Amino acid sequence: MEKKKTLILLALFCAQLAGAAEVEFGGFVDTYYAYDFNRPIARDRDYTTQAVRNNEFNINLAYLDAKISAEKMRGRLALQFGTSVQSNYAVEPSIGSNSGASISRYIQEAYGGYQVNPNWWLDAGIMLSHIGMESWISKDNPIYLRSLVADYSPYYQAGIRNEFRINDKWSAQVLFLNGWQNISENNSSKSLGTQVSFSASQSVSLTYNTIIGNEAGFRHFHDFIIKAKVSEFYTLWAQADIGFQDAGSRTNSWHGLALIHRFHLTPKIALMVRGERYSDPDQVIARTGVSSPFKSFGTSLGVDYKPIEALVYRFEARSLFAEDAVFQSDSGFRKTQTVLAFSMGLTI
Repeated sequence: MEKKKTLILLALFCAQLAGAAEVEFGGFVDTYYAYDFNRPIARDRDYTTQAVRNNEFNINLAYLDAKISAEKMRGRLALQFGTSVQSNYAVEPSIGSNSGASISRYIQEAYGGYQVNPNWWLDAGIMLSHIGMESWISKDNPIYLRSLVADYSPYYQAGIRNEFRINDKWSAQVLFLNGWQNISENNSSKSLGTQVSFSASQSVSLTYNTIIGNEAGFRHFHDFIIKAKVSEFYTLWAQADIGFQDAGSRTNSWHGLALIHRFHLTPKIALMVRGERYSDPDQVIARTGVSSPFKSFGTSLGVDYKPIEALVYRFEARSLFAEDAVFQSDSGFRKTQTVLAFSMGLTI
């Protein structure tokens, strides 16, 4: 009798909680075709997680999500799959019997949050990264293919996030994380992440992000972002990254830059131009598979067509130029990589 009474009370509590909360369901599908003029033998394009398969139609990213919001509570659960997921989670640590990418790669986000006070949210779980100006979700990016600074900084993280609203112009985050883009732990250390964001106006914002921790040596990484909506016609994004990692008697470093111009030609058509530079001479992050260091610059030209709010067609031509022959091809390694990519993104 007591057990039955307990179950009834639990059911009434859950019903009351569900009634007080708002749940929004959604999803997104990004289908693509990419052609890499280097024609990599195994069809996997290198130095990217986006549109990673050559000369085939495929799914870059598809997900279904549920967002919950209630008084002093919030959360999101998103399940995903696609070739970008396979590529990005390929190095997820697998230590022991209950870790690794076989399960974790299907979880885009799974976190819950509590509003400690009007200016402080405390979230815990698996979350999209606070680093970078380019999102994991392609429809939210100013141009389709990600820059090198985006692909070589964390897209996701697991831990605790403290989000603070200081005033109308300033906000901050303090995060305690397992590490550099890993859900399963790979060492005994934890990492510290921070963010400080300043909205100079409704059109201009500046953000400074960091992540500090032990990743086969003490690593500290710094990420600077500027976004400026100069006019209804033109928006500018700029990002500069620099990282350092101890390597015994020396400190290795890497850096990257990306500058994106977006021209809103009509309400439905936009033109994008990007320039980028990435240098990792010690192969801390960008592993070439050969002895040559990774030093590259690139240019991109993109066009977006958005006939309705839920649908966007994206085209991009991108070329990367390296100082050494580091790009795989059907005839060995080359100094250049050029790709044409087409995408159709549908929001559910």
